[in-house]
Amino acid sequence: KPVAKKAAAKKAAAKKAPAKKAAAKKVPAKKAVAKKASAKKKTPAKKTSGAKRKAVGAVKKVSPKKLRQQPGKKIMFVSAECAPFAKVGGLADAVAGLAKAVARRGHEVRIVLPLYASIDYEKYDLKFKAQACVHLGGGEENWIAVHEGILDGQVPVWFVDHGRYFHRPGIYDEGPEYQDNAFRFGLLSKAALQVAKDFDFIPDVMHLHDWASAPTAAFLKTWDRVDSPLSATASVLTIHNIGHQGKYDAGVMSYYGLGGEHFTSDKFEDFGMVNMLKGGVHFADAITTVSPTHARELLEPMGGHGLAHVLADRSEDLSGILNGVDTDHWDPDTDPFIPASYDAKNLAGKAICKRALQERFGLPVDPAVPVFGVISRFAHQKGLHLLFDGLPKVIQEGRMQFVALGSGEPEVENFFNWLRAEHSDKVGVYIGYHNELAHLIEAGSDFFVMPSLYEPCGLNQIYSLRYGTIPVVRATGGLDDTVEAFDSEKMTGTGFKFHFPNGWELEHILRYARDVWWNQPKAIEILRANGMKQSFPWDEAAHAYEDVYTKAQAHRAAWV
Repeated sequence: KPVAKKAAAKKAAAKKAPAKKAAAKKVPAKKAVAKKASAKKKTPAKKTSGAKRKAVGAVKKVSPKKLRQQPGKKIMFVSAECAPFAKVGGLADAVAGLAKAVARRGHEVRIVLPLYASIDYEKYDLKFKAQACVHLGGGEENWIAVHEGILDGQVPVWFVDHGRYFHRPGIYDEGPEYQDNAFRFGLLSKAALQVAKDFDFIPDVMHLHDWASAPTAAFLKTWDRVDSPLSATASVLTIHNIGHQGKYDAGVMSYYGLGGEHFTSDKFEDFGMVNMLKGGVHFADAITTVSPTHARELLEPMGGHGLAHVLADRSEDLSGILNGVDTDHWDPDTDPFIPASYDAKNLAGKAICKRALQERFGLPVDPAVPVFGVISRFAHQKGLHLLFDGLPKVIQEGRMQFVALGSGEPEVENFFNWLRAEHSDKVGVYIGYHNELAHLIEAGSDFFVMPSLYEPCGLNQIYSLRYGTIPVVRATGGLDDTVEAFDSEKMTGTGFKFHFPNGWELEHILRYARDVWWNQPKAIEILRANGMKQSFPWDEAAHAYEDVYTKAQAHRAAWV
């Protein structure tokens, strides 16, 4: 009988074995995933200053059908911006869209964000959660209150409330920045760790966004290096805009509680100042930026903005992952801010939106005249000064209208105001930011102009493609990755591109786009149709970030 029992048990185990193998294939062990991630081929990087650099990992585009859910992780996002609560630029949209996509893939996500004075407590139904004490250098204690809200009913957001630093009109601030930003966002970076411990949400990965939360990576490996619940927590730093690095007086190091050994040229020191982003790059377990082309640009002297050599040393840990589109807020078929909905099969609603746009800016209502739109921060990076010489000439020739929305550099504001005064029947301008008007410009314009000097990813050109608005862009970073240049012989493409950052080439491409509108209406139909077929789902980006999170955990486990 014992022998018979043994035989029966063996037979049963053999039957179960295939099921076990299948399960193992479905959900790889962490070691296998890490090994697979490290074995992936990487896109060769361009050479920097004649020296060979390590390849930058560009995450391949993945078909939605092949998306597979990995075992759930705990991910904490730390950022100075998150739409719709606090927004200056595309960072806010990217944080919101990615956080929701990561949560949809089965991960437990939290967002840590400052409670600025501009955030409407009642509108977003925020609720007080608890108090916390954030310890910083020199034994300084900072008491904060934490309030909780929900992002689009999907992701909990923990708002750090500290009156001295965050109860102000602006975020950074727009114009001359607040002189104590290093202290304000140093507190945010450290508060994220304290909140995680106090609320018993110990993340597998802390996902940091730009310079304002970059110090968190350093705090994890100094303050919380040993004997802490966060000792095994990995960090991922995403660089959305390397033009902003957080450079401040060296005295901030004592406030951070970081010793002189960290104020060195390979860590925080940058020509005698503290560089918050540089320190984050050194300590982060993985680094990403928001397009594959920009990942390569970061290793070049011009694209790296002084950090090319630092990033080159971390190139094996650097990936370029293209941002997606948050269709909860940007979809012409469901957009609540536009007067008529439409899709690729029926563009009648777009004609209604164009009429509403012309009326809104007091321009002659004429469906035959092409409207060129701009929505932008008026910052040097955006290349709007390239319009100064050529745009007035193109407008003077007639047969087009131009509308602009944004604010920033006085020189750019003055130019657009002057242009409107000179050509009030062809130009409309709104100085400031207006969310509803931004949606109307995307929907009602025929062309969207983005002449950026550099653009890590860009979102407006992606919105434009979705809204059937043809992008006119400079071939840089994410603009180059997302827009295919029009080929008049093959009748292919999704937009118009120029390459050199000069006003003459921009003037030429604007005139060319306008002439195609008038002389090749079939080409305009094809460009619109091709653009509206493009898909940039956040789920695809989130899938790529899952690999980065696993890689970061492996790096953290090996770090000494």
